[in-house]
Amino acid sequence: MQETLLCFDFGEKRIGVAVGNTFLKEARPLCIVRSETKAARWSGIEKLVEDWSPDAFVVGLPRHPDGTPHKMTTLCERFARQLQGRYHLPVYFVDERYSSVVVDSDATWIDDEAAAVILQQYFDETSQKD
Repeated sequence: MQETLLCFDFGEKRIGVAVGNTFLKEARPLCIVRSETKAARWSGIEKLVEDWSPDAFVVGLPRHPDGTPHKMTTLCERFARQLQGRYHLPVYFVDERYSSVVVDSDATWIDDEAAAVILQQYFDETSQKD
């Protein structure tokens, strides 16, 4: 069965969003949600959920290079719990330590492209388990 996934590269000011499905297993950048206020954050995400009707979410989980958590790790985990609580859909984490490094862009904001890298990593990792 094909499922649609939305992936989030969480940030306190911007959230990069990517979309993909489990049939093609290809991620693509979708948009950047402004996240300066909680109202703006959840309004933008609500619109995406209405438009895409995802079956699950993927959230990039940042860590220090040695794998230990830091402040953003905790914020991302909280964001993921809020997603799950609001939409009652599964949330999967992907280690995002080097996602922004992988993105090759001259753009000022690369959050949506980083989200696509994270989602593609999820697809690649879950394909290996099949």
